[in-house]
Amino acid sequence: MRAMITRPRLLTLAAAALGAAMFLALALPLPLLLGPMLGCLLAALAGAPLQGMGVLGTALRTWLGVAIGSTVTPALLHDLPRMGATLALVPLFVGLIGLVGYPFFRRVMGYDHPTAFYSAMPGGLQDMLIFGEEAGGNVRSMSLIHATRVLVIVTATPFLLALLYDVDLSQAPGRPASEVPLSQIALMVASGIAGWKIAERIGMFGASILGPLILTACLSLAGVIQGRPPAEMIWAAQFFIGIAVGSKYAGITPRELRHDVTAGLGYALLLAILSLGFIETAALLSGRPALEVALSFLPGGQAEMAVIALMTGADVAFVVAHHLTRIFLVITAAPLIARWMARR
Repeated sequence: MRAMITRPRLLTLAAAALGAAMFLALALPLPLLLGPMLGCLLAALAGAPLQGMGVLGTALRTWLGVAIGSTVTPALLHDLPRMGATLALVPLFVGLIGLVGYPFFRRVMGYDHPTAFYSAMPGGLQDMLIFGEEAGGNVRSMSLIHATRVLVIVTATPFLLALLYDVDLSQAPGRPASEVPLSQIALMVASGIAGWKIAERIGMFGASILGPLILTACLSLAGVIQGRPPAEMIWAAQFFIGIAVGSKYAGITPRELRHDVTAGLGYALLLAILSLGFIETAALLSGRPALEVALSFLPGGQAEMAVIALMTGADVAFVVAHHLTRIFLVITAAPLIARWMARR
């Protein structure tokens, strides 16, 4: 227990809480996601020795997987064929990201091959770091680049959505806990932990979210879980997801700030430009609401985009299906392409 409660973790929680309080006081969007994220970032830039929340943070992330899985219903399965046109664009989207991102990191920013390649791949953060480390890349640089990509896109998205689509991001993401039966809450918590551990045991990528998502979806389709987790569970998951992104900047040096964070900022801008083209095309092909298409093709983190979808009332399953397709393609194809490029 003492190992869990360390001084850096207490500092991290304090920075996250102050960031959330600031966002709440200023009535800024997504205070329990963006507030902790930016609070931890500012604390890291000030030299505070931050530390991630370890097992506790991962356990609370499972509640987001439960929230997504609970949206999988028979009606959604019936609607799946309508997603075909936009899902078919995902491989092209990933390919273009690689074609733009790799030269940017390799030629413009001067990174070595494995660092440039895995920094350019818009897959799951942990998976890209593992693959990049095995290939001999600079793990710290890759971590900061991906964290900056997620931070910039996730921070900008709520403001853009409010401006372009007049979205209300102040609404609760679910019913209050007092209105949800205790038996349902217990089932959701158990589904989150069990799904995470089973997925972890079999080596599934994104186990803490994808495992609970799959198990909860099965229970939802069977009628065992009947509705979304209470708002308090989703807010708690947001808070710890924000900490996970912001704490990546712990111990940052002036050189890393100048080089790695600048590279991440430039990459985020390139991705935003690419995404706009695909969003327009996908919206025309599918006839889906522009809000849902935008959340599906903005390459922020899967968890972070799912949170925004929950808060905006968008079709969460539609959004997550596109992000999972993107991450699956990157995780399966990236190591093979990287090895082929290295041989050439």
